[in-house]
Amino acid sequence: MNEPTVSLLGPLSDDQRMMLDSLHRLMADLATPTYLREIDDQARYPHEIYDAWVELGLFRIGFPDAYGGIDGGYADLVLIAQELAYWSYDVYCAYSVPLYTALTLLKMGNEAQKSHYLPALMSGRIKLSTSISDPSAGSDVSALKTTAIRVAGGWRIRGQKLWNTAAGIPNNVLQVLVRTDPNAPPRKGMSMFLVPNDSPGVTCRKLDMLGRRSSGTFEVFFDDVFVPDEQLLGSLNHGWSGLLACLQGERLLTSAGYVGSAQKVVDLALSYAKEREQFGRPIGEFQAMGHMLADMQTEVDAARLLMERAAAMLITGRDALREVSMAKLYGSETYAKVANQGMQILGAYGYSMEIEMQRHFRDARSTTVGAGSSQMQRNAIASTMGLKMR
Repeated sequence: MNEPTVSLLGPLSDDQRMMLDSLHRLMADLATPTYLREIDDQARYPHEIYDAWVELGLFRIGFPDAYGGIDGGYADLVLIAQELAYWSYDVYCAYSVPLYTALTLLKMGNEAQKSHYLPALMSGRIKLSTSISDPSAGSDVSALKTTAIRVAGGWRIRGQKLWNTAAGIPNNVLQVLVRTDPNAPPRKGMSMFLVPNDSPGVTCRKLDMLGRRSSGTFEVFFDDVFVPDEQLLGSLNHGWSGLLACLQGERLLTSAGYVGSAQKVVDLALSYAKEREQFGRPIGEFQAMGHMLADMQTEVDAARLLMERAAAMLITGRDALREVSMAKLYGSETYAKVANQGMQILGAYGYSMEIEMQRHFRDARSTTVGAGSSQMQRNAIASTMGLKMR
């Protein structure tokens, strides 16, 4: 992906340029149109790309060297997000989900947990993903019904989770949000546990989805799953508040991915509009098409600036609920909008499964729902304006 002319995060450092150059070459070699079409058609996890990321040291960026990480923070992570998502938002999720799950572990975990799981992720021995939504709850976390019951030496988890990205991939450890105090008020009495997906009683079923088919969406069943006490992540009965403290970083990285994918859509549509001729000239020279493309690029640039503003605030340690919510809202809706416009510009070619525009159209449709729906983002923004949303 081309470097933006102006960034609120400042010019790229030499190290950042080297990192992005290496990542671009890797993705150009592996994420070919044929490969991306195959893993989408077959709903197959991008193991080859994931393993290459591990070898490149991508999962070390953003973590302390005490756990095997290297220097880096959100300024680096949003650059990586945009580059990876430029090739495929679906493939990007294979990076972003373990990344922000690990960042949650870094913030909530004890020393033993961090020393064990973070190096294992960086070396490729395990993957990580988050398991929050219950079938009957969705965005209403207070309706959570999956429970953990205290037993000798630990807990027994019973219930079902839904819409879990990559949950069934081998060697995956799930961060599972469960109710540990049934008598607590809504959004209280919940805890997080680290649960390997091959634990006895865990069953993962892959769902047949419209988009994001390679990273995979799963429902997970917990049938009296024993989890020892040391697998409790954070404080007992404070799982939701701990998770909220990490949510802004997750939504920032998600928003950066939207920007990268939306830019790819614009580039695909622009390339087609320059080459496709009708009535003796390229279709991009017709005002209707030219103006549509101009609007598309303007909206992607606006989404990028909103994302960079949110990143700048988190980098300096400030609360950025409003800014992150705006970036997530506008980024997801921009990706969905430009993907729809890209389909229109490509005409019948966009409708062909051999052309990648349709994959962006399918993948983008999930972004206004996942990681907090557009409606939830508008609620969050309104709440920062002093409005009580119901």
